[in-house]
Amino acid sequence: MYDVWNTPYERPIRSRYLDPVELVWLATARRLGLTVRRNPAIFSATDGQGLLELGPLSTLDADDSTAQMIFHEICHWIVNGVDAKDHRDWGFALDAELDWREHACLRVQAALADVRGLRHVLAPTSQFREYFDAIPADPFEPVPSPERFGSGDEREARVCARAREAFGEAHGEPWGGVLPAAIQATAQVRKALAPFLPDYATDIEGDLLPSLWSR
Repeated sequence: MYDVWNTPYERPIRSRYLDPVELVWLATARRLGLTVRRNPAIFSATDGQGLLELGPLSTLDADDSTAQMIFHEICHWIVNGVDAKDHRDWGFALDAELDWREHACLRVQAALADVRGLRHVLAPTSQFREYFDAIPADPFEPVPSPERFGSGDEREARVCARAREAFGEAHGEPWGGVLPAAIQATAQVRKALAPFLPDYATDIEGDLLPSLWSR
């Protein structure tokens, strides 16, 4: 008799499981000419030649995702202009003080996500979440007390104006045919999950956080 338990066998691995939304956004990056790679030495960086490096997921918060990180970087690209892809780190001087275009990026991120009600699902990580959460329902209106974020009324008006322009530009090339499909696919995943959320229970002992998809 064939003894399956005591017969040496190394199972061949012929595929890799990915979170469906992660797959959507990795494919979206590729459709836009970006190659995503992990680099444990950085948080995020671009080389001006199509390489987008992201830090490992193990360093991020529980509500962060690859999808959200790629989406945020694409929004930087949109705000900084189509040619920003050809410049390291979208043309930002990373050793300088906070560039006002960061806040414009966050507003474009909110506006594009709002089209499918995904503002919380595709929100940014790190310290930028505070500004993002302060953005009004109309993502092109100033935040209350902009000085809290190192800004003022004049700078905030500039941020809002550029965000509105960039939102319009996002519907043109090269993003217009690609981003809506990714956002729509993300919304479809949320819709498919909705019937299961009332019965969701974490497999991590002591974890009381609800699913991000329930927001």
